[in-house]
Amino acid sequence: MDADHKPKRYVFLLLPGFSPLGMTCAQEALALANRFAEGRQFYDWLLLSEDGGPVTAWNGLQVSVQAGLIDLDRRDTLIVCAGVDAGAGSTRKVLGWLRRETRKGMDYGSISSGSYTLALAGLLAGRRATTHWEYASAMAENFPNIDLQDVIYTVDGRVFSCAGSAASMDLILERIGTDYGAELATWVADQMIYPAPRPNSQAQRGFLANQLGIRHRNLVLAIDIMQSNTEDPLPPAEIARAAGTSTRQLERHFSRYLGTSPNRYYLQLRLEKARSLLAQTDLPLTEISLLCGFKAPSHFSKAYRKAYGVPPSRDTGGATLLVSRK
Repeated sequence: MDADHKPKRYVFLLLPGFSPLGMTCAQEALALANRFAEGRQFYDWLLLSEDGGPVTAWNGLQVSVQAGLIDLDRRDTLIVCAGVDAGAGSTRKVLGWLRRETRKGMDYGSISSGSYTLALAGLLAGRRATTHWEYASAMAENFPNIDLQDVIYTVDGRVFSCAGSAASMDLILERIGTDYGAELATWVADQMIYPAPRPNSQAQRGFLANQLGIRHRNLVLAIDIMQSNTEDPLPPAEIARAAGTSTRQLERHFSRYLGTSPNRYYLQLRLEKARSLLAQTDLPLTEISLLCGFKAPSHFSKAYRKAYGVPPSRDTGGATLLVSRK
């Protein structure tokens, strides 16, 4: 155990629209650690908001906090908790406070789209980072200087980030193990009925690989290739060749296991990316069209309207990451 018996303090900055599940999973792991040894407190924590008032989560839950943007100690660990509409909470005041406090040398990180706020503050440049997959396209387009990874959490020196929700447990369990050793981390995981914490290399959306298994790795690989090539779509024959199968076999796999064709699946991937960029960035339609592999805006508009029932110029669905300038 750590010879220093002073609790390690975690400071959670809650932004409007934050993910309560992600924050609670992290805080619960810290609280459970304090039950491990009688008379020993390993952690304490503090909830902050910009003005010291309650913060409303994306699902309407209102959470009270202990303080506003107070001065922190360099030994604190700071976590920005965000979710839907992260930009609304990324005010000049918040960004300035984040820059000032992190200069003290503390560990800092994010839950869900809190990484977007850290990026706006210039605190992720040149770093590995992640965010919830729903916000990944906007992050990648707005911050090309960040090594954005499709994993449940990242650790890059004193900077960390996680995708949110249950991934917060994986991140905090890793930090508990680093702080106090594997025995405590394992005990906390057992208390949470979480017997197999995931490594930070775990992809956020592994359902296809889990469902299809090793027998259909060609199909999983083909989908990975499509996801990596939305701006310049590849022809089916090239995808099949890169996946180590034939075009006909690939078509059979898509039809049997996904109920669609490779071309339709690829088109839907590109349209989903377009919808995400429309909701979360202020990029013009012509640029979004090109980023999603549509050379003609008219083709993009027609395909989008067929998929979602409205033209892209009128679709306001989804969560936004646009920065506020308050």
